[in-house]
Amino acid sequence: MAANEVLAVLMFLSFIGLVFSGFPVAWLLGGLAIIFSALAVILEADFALNIGLDWNYTSLTVERIWNVMENWVMVALPMFIMMGLLLDRSGIANQLMTSFSRLFGSLRGGLAITVTLIGLLLAATTGIIGASVVLLALLGLPVMLQQGYDKSLATGTVCAVGTLGILIPPSIMLVLMADRMAMSVGDLFLGAVFPGMLLGGLYITYIVATGWLFPQRAPAAPTTPFDWSALLELVLAIVPPAFLIFAVLGSIFMGLATPTEAAGVGAAGALLLAVIKGQISRPVLAEVVQETTRTTGYIFAVLLGATAFSLVLRGLGGDELIERVLLGLPFEPTGIIIAILFATFLLGFFLDWIELTLIVLPLVSPVVAGLGFDPVWFTILFAVCLQTSFLTPPVGFAIFYLKGVAPEGIQVTTIYRGVIPFIFLQLLGMLIIFNWQPLVTWLPAQAYG
Repeated sequence: MAANEVLAVLMFLSFIGLVFSGFPVAWLLGGLAIIFSALAVILEADFALNIGLDWNYTSLTVERIWNVMENWVMVALPMFIMMGLLLDRSGIANQLMTSFSRLFGSLRGGLAITVTLIGLLLAATTGIIGASVVLLALLGLPVMLQQGYDKSLATGTVCAVGTLGILIPPSIMLVLMADRMAMSVGDLFLGAVFPGMLLGGLYITYIVATGWLFPQRAPAAPTTPFDWSALLELVLAIVPPAFLIFAVLGSIFMGLATPTEAAGVGAAGALLLAVIKGQISRPVLAEVVQETTRTTGYIFAVLLGATAFSLVLRGLGGDELIERVLLGLPFEPTGIIIAILFATFLLGFFLDWIELTLIVLPLVSPVVAGLGFDPVWFTILFAVCLQTSFLTPPVGFAIFYLKGVAPEGIQVTTIYRGVIPFIFLQLLGMLIIFNWQPLVTWLPAQAYG
């Protein structure tokens, strides 16, 4: 192994090891880029080692960062974040919970089905995991526990359904992936529609089966009869989020707006709905703006650190090393894809989706393209794999979002037990997508030919 490849391996292993130090990831990525740049230059200049990385190369970091900051696609991120936060405070989810519970509450597992359906609608409007999990926990978890639901089933449902927002468009993760992969955001949004619906369907199937096989875990809840007034109430509850979904995704899919413009439309629509609902005020709006700024700042800080990190890693030949390692595996092309996804699944136990998207995905994507696989299909498959990282310990952010607002008596171990079946359901969804590519590729092909 050449000296530059040794440095590349040490750089990647240093990042994996230092993640557990608790130091901010953005500074960790940028700091390692600086340290290994200096180390490479010193070794080449003073020790005559053939590293192939000098100050002229590392100065490209400034140009790369500038390209990131002037990318119009990335402007969609703060707009989608603001849209989700405004919907979180608009009261729409509360109205949906009341209406859907009258429709499904009398069924075994009906309340959990209600939470799942609301989660699907929230996923198509917010795309923010923290907001979705907390909102579903506050609305649905106390009701399910009051009706005698098994604690692990109730908490697992809230966690799993809350993570759908990272996959179902408009998703900030897909926007970030499209930017890193130089792909069309519209292609990824369309490709993620059916996989997102597939996961939601698997969750509902599991809940129905649990209620049928183990009635004591998901009992039916006493509700008022579902009549015409309840139907009207349900329609009126669905119309606002449906209008917002159509305004955002419809404008993109019909070619009326770019993803960036559609994000602005979504933020304006969410603000309008919050005003109509009477749930907005100056303090609330200021809080939304501050939270949007903090979340956007965090994502962009990691993005800039990852840009410097990946540039130095590639300068050291890390991408070529990874490509040789993957292509040298004693597997067929499909076996190599499985190996990449398995490694990503394991890394998801320790790394956030942002780091995996910004670091791992660009490194493995050339290998996937070289093997002849559809890039949209693989990116969506990678996104579904990353969704499991929100449920797998010890990082599992959805678990800790839920624990922060869960009623007294809900232990972390209870939540861990609850999410295990849903992790297997996500892996089953990955298996279906892996073996049936048209689930991802058909809709983009119909829309864009």
